[in-house]
Amino acid sequence: MGQISENYISEAESALLHTYNRYHVVLDKGEDVYLYDIEGKKYLDFVAGIAVFALGYSNEEYKNTIKKQADKILHTSNYYYNVPAISAAKRLKKLSGLDRVFFTNSGAEAVEGAIKTARKYAYLKDGKTDHEIIAMNHSFHGRTMGALSVTGNSHYREAFGPGIGNIKFADYNDFDSVMAQVTDKTCAIIMETVQGEGGLTPATEDFLKKVRKLCDERDMLLILDEIQCGMGRTGYNFAFQKYGIKPDVMTCAKALGCGVPIGAFVMTEKVGQNSLVAGDHGTTYGGNPFACAAADKVLEIFERDDIAGHVKEIAPYMWEKLDELEKKHPSIIEHRGAGLMQGLVFNGPVAPIINKALENGLILINAGSDILRFVPPLIIEKKHVDEMISILDKCIED
Repeated sequence: MGQISENYISEAESALLHTYNRYHVVLDKGEDVYLYDIEGKKYLDFVAGIAVFALGYSNEEYKNTIKKQADKILHTSNYYYNVPAISAAKRLKKLSGLDRVFFTNSGAEAVEGAIKTARKYAYLKDGKTDHEIIAMNHSFHGRTMGALSVTGNSHYREAFGPGIGNIKFADYNDFDSVMAQVTDKTCAIIMETVQGEGGLTPATEDFLKKVRKLCDERDMLLILDEIQCGMGRTGYNFAFQKYGIKPDVMTCAKALGCGVPIGAFVMTEKVGQNSLVAGDHGTTYGGNPFACAAADKVLEIFERDDIAGHVKEIAPYMWEKLDELEKKHPSIIEHRGAGLMQGLVFNGPVAPIINKALENGLILINAGSDILRFVPPLIIEKKHVDEMISILDKCIED
């Protein structure tokens, strides 16, 4: 690392709150599926800003859209209508099969809105405020207080309690564990369709369908968090579509804006008509013309170019190559995931491998201390998988 990078890093460490242990690289620009640091070094990107840059860094149609919107207007507030928000909501409804959209600034905010939706839905039925929500162990839903309260990792929560209260935790893919937590006060079950931070674990079809049936029988809401696994990442526009079920509420973000911060919680018409009303929820920046212009173009490209279909084509190849790597290296004990959201579980910490890969021009991240996570731009080709495998193979050997 050169002196210019060292200087910037030193300035950052003296100015920014130290809530991230950042890798020692100062990124400057991106092209295609590659990133460059401020000294010109090239990196193959298999992180995509944590599953954000689905379309890579050189989509001119996307970039021109946000440039044009910046020349028109960035913000108006939700006291007024704006065309990009209307168009983006219409496209998101079509891709998700759901009916009502609320745009947020982030995934965590989308989860907050989903929690409020569930509690208001239950409140309107019986006028009580003691309803319970069941979440999953090893889940991750965000860092704000509500999202943190349903995040199934005590390490994230312990310094910030008490949380919002009336949250219970069950084991993912264990229906008996869920049933053990159900009471007459349960109003919702929230889970990731594919757990991300918790280890790249997809829901089993049997589990998800049983939970859906349970929610139907008891008029509870099924909230599916697709912030990381949605937007084509698993080879479907949204991961739940593989299972032939539909959530009552879904959260999405990350690739929805492909770099411009935007999230959303989306719900069925039934829930929309029986939960939040004017004055119940709001956000100053959410749904502004700039962010929604970005999302609208992303959604248009996803549908027109069948991005999910491309993932279906390329993901098996990446799975095959990572399987070969697993067989070659005894330190790899499991390969899991779905689509272009895969993980390799090692028998020890993966930080040394990530650092070595960075030195060799490959950007990777972890999901827990012992899991390498692969969430590249969805536009990658086989040649990019081959390049990644070549670098990673050497790094594991080293």
